[in-house]
Amino acid sequence: MTDAPPLRPDQYDRYRRHLTLPEFGLEGQQALLDARVLLIGMGGLGCPLAQYLAAAGVGTLGLVDFDVVDASNLQRQLLYGVADIGRPKLDVAVERIHALNPDVQVDVHRLQLDSGNAMEILAAYDVIVDGTDNFPTRYLINDACVLLGKPNVHGSIFQFEGQATVFDARHGPCYRCLYPEPPPPGAVPSCAEGGVLGVLPGLVATIQATETIKLLTGIGDPLYGRLLRYDALRMKFDEFKLKKDSQCPVCGSQPTVTELIDYVGFCGVPAIEGLEVPEVAAAEVRDALDRGDEFLLLDVREPDEVATAQIEGSRGLPLGELEARMDELASWRQRRIVVHCHTGARSARACQALRAAGFRNVANLAGGIEAWSLTVDPDVPRY
Repeated sequence: MTDAPPLRPDQYDRYRRHLTLPEFGLEGQQALLDARVLLIGMGGLGCPLAQYLAAAGVGTLGLVDFDVVDASNLQRQLLYGVADIGRPKLDVAVERIHALNPDVQVDVHRLQLDSGNAMEILAAYDVIVDGTDNFPTRYLINDACVLLGKPNVHGSIFQFEGQATVFDARHGPCYRCLYPEPPPPGAVPSCAEGGVLGVLPGLVATIQATETIKLLTGIGDPLYGRLLRYDALRMKFDEFKLKKDSQCPVCGSQPTVTELIDYVGFCGVPAIEGLEVPEVAAAEVRDALDRGDEFLLLDVREPDEVATAQIEGSRGLPLGELEARMDELASWRQRRIVVHCHTGARSARACQALRAAGFRNVANLAGGIEAWSLTVDPDVPRY
């Protein structure tokens, strides 16, 4: 690090507040300028992460995303504006980052991370930052980081709570040590389904950015083996100790996962022989309603979701209460039932539960009420 060329005069001006920190100084700033960081997901966490890391002078930022800007993003993803709706997020992000700090090289990965491309992409970076919102990708990132020996700066958010930690199997537990198995599909609503306080991602992302800078510069104590949880409603932080699992299938003493697997299948709805659930398109359901066909349109979302948006004529019964209240549907045991939720995951589980209980004429509304809003009735609010 001592052989590194001195900063340019404009860089001395830009990074002066870093240079005056005794623990940081020129060596720390040069470490940032030489660093390569991969941000996976340019949503609520990825937007502030990209801004803070770019402003700090991280030399190369890799961005992974394949989505476009939606109006519902603007409540928390402050990298984007109204004029950006419909544009690819990565296009907007590159413009904003270069405007913020021309020193930063931005590597664009316009794709969905999967088992076929993850190892090659992650291998090129020093620190991996997880800003994703789904379990298959979280397990994929974790396993790839363990196999490559990379630190995984993890963050997650939901409603009014967030959490952050650093998973690094060389220094402590990995994600699988904390969560050996994914939750059942639909058991944990996504932020789109359950909502999220707009300011929450900014705070969690700031913690992730701080940990990333600490890892790159070697200052402070990283969150190895410590999970920091934030409750916005109580304005309180709690810290939990995490232990490495010697039986972990990825980072344990005798690992059984030695290469990347099918993570969608790993986290997906298990197939139950004889209980395959047919899907029906939103337009077909609309036509059946218009004709006056007799069927039950069962809504298995939570009451607060129903209050936000509802398909007229549907009957609400939350998925978590379905098993206990199955008798309420007894009169429909031999008649047609179409089940829907927000995007189709929870309703697929409800359909399987109904089929297992003897309801044979059951179908899942493909895409849920989201598809209904997009293809049938735009007056039904999207959330």
